[in-house]
Amino acid sequence: MTVQRILPSEEAEAIIDLARQIADAELAPRVSDYEARSEFPREVLRTLGQAGFLGLPYPESVGGGGQPYEVYLQVLEELAYRWVVVAEAVSVHTLACFPIATAGTDEQREKLLPSLLGGDLLGGYCLTEPAGGSDAVAMTTKATLDGDQYVVNGTKAFITHAGVADFYALFARTGGEGASGISCFHVPGDTAGVLPQRLEQKMGLNSSPTAQIVFDDAHIDRNAMVGDEGTGFRIAMAALDSGRLGIAACAVGLAQAALDYAVEYAKEREQFGRPIIQFQGLGFMLADMATQVAAARQLTLHAARLKDAARPFSREAAQAKLFATDTVMKVTTDAVQVLGGYGYVTDHPIERYFREAKVLQIVEGTNQIQRLVISRHL
Repeated sequence: MTVQRILPSEEAEAIIDLARQIADAELAPRVSDYEARSEFPREVLRTLGQAGFLGLPYPESVGGGGQPYEVYLQVLEELAYRWVVVAEAVSVHTLACFPIATAGTDEQREKLLPSLLGGDLLGGYCLTEPAGGSDAVAMTTKATLDGDQYVVNGTKAFITHAGVADFYALFARTGGEGASGISCFHVPGDTAGVLPQRLEQKMGLNSSPTAQIVFDDAHIDRNAMVGDEGTGFRIAMAALDSGRLGIAACAVGLAQAALDYAVEYAKEREQFGRPIIQFQGLGFMLADMATQVAAARQLTLHAARLKDAARPFSREAAQAKLFATDTVMKVTTDAVQVLGGYGYVTDHPIERYFREAKVLQIVEGTNQIQRLVISRHL
């Protein structure tokens, strides 16, 4: 990766180096085969967990890595550079741990977080519904109190890690209409009545399992509620502020991979007696791509530094997610063009990068929603 990094500590440098080594040894050799077979790399996630990468931004006292978000996002970028599915998996897991880490009781944190962050367990995030889409407040999944248990009924859609997650952060309606009627729950993946459906056949991210999850009279303990009743929507939106930065970092890593591959190809491919990178039309295109990737990275890290300083960062997170994911779509599109016909065939990874880029403009809030968030802050 042709990136100069300025990291806040020697420890951070060692973490980034370790992430790069693991990515080169465990991710890069597997990606093509696993994507072709649509196989989820669960063992790779265990390896990352054992190395401490599934809990990097959470405190060491509960099993996390105690690292600034600025460092965590650069780890995600390194992973996405080799295999964006794995980086997205880490981002989703981090998102799923957020409710317990920030809104859970002391007892919940002490009991659950060490195993959630230690790598043995993998999480999913159950917010979106088939009819709701971007309108999360319109959710219809209900959790009805029955004695010492809640009975959950409803359907969640487009759930990453559906069927392979060991636990889900679930958002369901416990009260009336509106955001104040939504609560958050921690649900073990093997709970009776939690029914993952057939896997979605997607354009990209083939090795990442995505499906609807039906909750059919699923009984969960009353103490599985995270935070106070009616605070679930606020928890979900706070989690998404952080999650959007994770997706932005994934986008930057993928865009950098496409840029580097296009540059190397343009150096080697000769037409009319010279490398095509020497033609101004292509050279200027690559220069624009490089500038856009650098800008996306800095916007993402700026938002992370605000978060690390405990300052408001919601608008900046939306800006980073918007710009970085629009950038990766533009960069991968241009990378296909640089390779010409070779960019359209599976002999080169560029066509896969192109397909993977599109979904990043959709997940963790579509880019139209990001614009709505930004405009409201204005």
